[in-house]
Amino acid sequence: MKVTCPVAMMNKGSYNTQSFSNQNFVKLEELMYEQQVKRGEKIYWEGNDCNHLYYLKSGAVKLTKSSDEGKDLVLYHFQAGDLFGEIGDDSHVLNSFSAEAMTDCSLGVIQQKDLETILWQNGDLAVEFMKWMGYMQRFTQTKLRDLMFFGKHGALASTLIRIANTYGIEEGNTIRMTTKFTNTEIADLIGATRETVNRMLNQLKKDNIIAYENGTIMIKDLEQLKAICHCEGCPKNICRL
Repeated sequence: MKVTCPVAMMNKGSYNTQSFSNQNFVKLEELMYEQQVKRGEKIYWEGNDCNHLYYLKSGAVKLTKSSDEGKDLVLYHFQAGDLFGEIGDDSHVLNSFSAEAMTDCSLGVIQQKDLETILWQNGDLAVEFMKWMGYMQRFTQTKLRDLMFFGKHGALASTLIRIANTYGIEEGNTIRMTTKFTNTEIADLIGATRETVNRMLNQLKKDNIIAYENGTIMIKDLEQLKAICHCEGCPKNICRL
């Protein structure tokens, strides 16, 4: 199946597929079959067999991890142009996350057996796929660092920076979010309660680090947020939702 790859037409740094050349990405496109998913539907479930990758042609997807108490932690947001999913080895490997459509989505689905064949046949594509896996590993490591090492204040600060890098527009000395996030949605991104996020955001507002305009967050002091989360200066394609 032939699909249109927006990576070739837009800034590749915005997507997680920047490690693939256009020529080799076409080879992946030829393996894909199309799947349409409605908003709120699961693409795959945590605990099910993992044997597919998904290329997001349009829409938005979130990956969640369930706690023993039944609370979902949102670990990833994927946008059009991103590749996501989990594949296993010869043993019985299960999905570590659930994937849910945040909007109506159009997906290109790659079966693991087809992927293995084309990687075996194309050494340069295999190298690029390894680079993509390395990128995803680093992406995960930085997210876990943000969530675990500097408390809820650090997790919130880093998440606001990631939201800004993903959905923000610079306007003078401020960054305006183009997408509204409720306090509950932010809480799900850092594993906190809505009430805790309310208090922390109010304090950031009092400290003149953030402001609100028409219900959206504006970052007024990015350097202070970086100090709170001990920012390591990761590139924006890593420091994103």
